[in-house]
Amino acid sequence: MKKTARGFTLIELLVVLGIVALMLTLAVPRYFPSVDKSREVVLADNLRNLRGLIDQYYGDTGRYPDSLDQLVEKKYLRALPRDPITDSDSTWIIVPPEDGLKGNVYDIRSGAPGNDRSGKPYADW
Repeated sequence: MKKTARGFTLIELLVVLGIVALMLTLAVPRYFPSVDKSREVVLADNLRNLRGLIDQYYGDTGRYPDSLDQLVEKKYLRALPRDPITDSDSTWIIVPPEDGLKGNVYDIRSGAPGNDRSGKPYADW
């Protein structure tokens, strides 16, 4: 009696690889824009929260914080949030108030280079 070899033929393997490649060409172009969109949503949320905390600090003390670290020291924040575009917490751009006697942090902007998906620079957010 002759035993038949078990396994896949080369043609079967090529067909499966072709199907996997086709599925990847459909899925990958949708994946990367969703990652960029997620980063932009997190950036917008971080900016909104930080601006709200700066206003809350001003309402509590009558002056703006001298630095972002002061918000952490005074327990307004647990830790300084990271800019998801630059993946750093040291790239925030500090906008001082017009009256320099009332602190140093009036507003905050992203220090990320480049533009968002709609073409607006991150520094203008």
